[in-house]
Amino acid sequence: MKMVMDPLGRILSLRRHRVMLSNDLAILYEVEPRVLIQAVKRNLERFPDDFMFQLSREEWADLKSQNVISSWGGARTPPYAFTEQGVAMLSSVLRSDRAIQVNIEVMRAFVRLRRILSENADLARRLDELENRYDEQFKTVFDALRQLMQPPEKKRRPIGFITPEDKKTP
Repeated sequence: MKMVMDPLGRILSLRRHRVMLSNDLAILYEVEPRVLIQAVKRNLERFPDDFMFQLSREEWADLKSQNVISSWGGARTPPYAFTEQGVAMLSSVLRSDRAIQVNIEVMRAFVRLRRILSENADLARRLDELENRYDEQFKTVFDALRQLMQPPEKKRRPIGFITPEDKKTP
């Protein structure tokens, strides 16, 4: 199955949730955004607040300005945001082979995102531990390396006429 866009790149963080917007999901499902929302509204009991919420006008304005989305054309109302569980619930509302395949790919994208965030947090934690543990030892090593990198001082001859008396004085 060929995806129109990478779902991982469309996962946003809003209200301390990782979500996908209804507009992006409609593109993936190859339906109009209004069709997706109508299907959801016919089944609202399946979408509690922790599965789906509508963006406020301020959130929508912020997203439009961040993504340089034109204010002309398109939806006039803020889109809906679907959490991972909300996207999973969409498969029971949108019944098509395409919906099944898209849901599988989106669920995989959420899992990849969780894995990436977990691995990066673990790596950052380990680096901090190493830095704290070996900070003093590495400081000594770096100081020694800096000294070795400096060229030795060369003895310079005085410039100009040198008398035999000048050569005798140390």
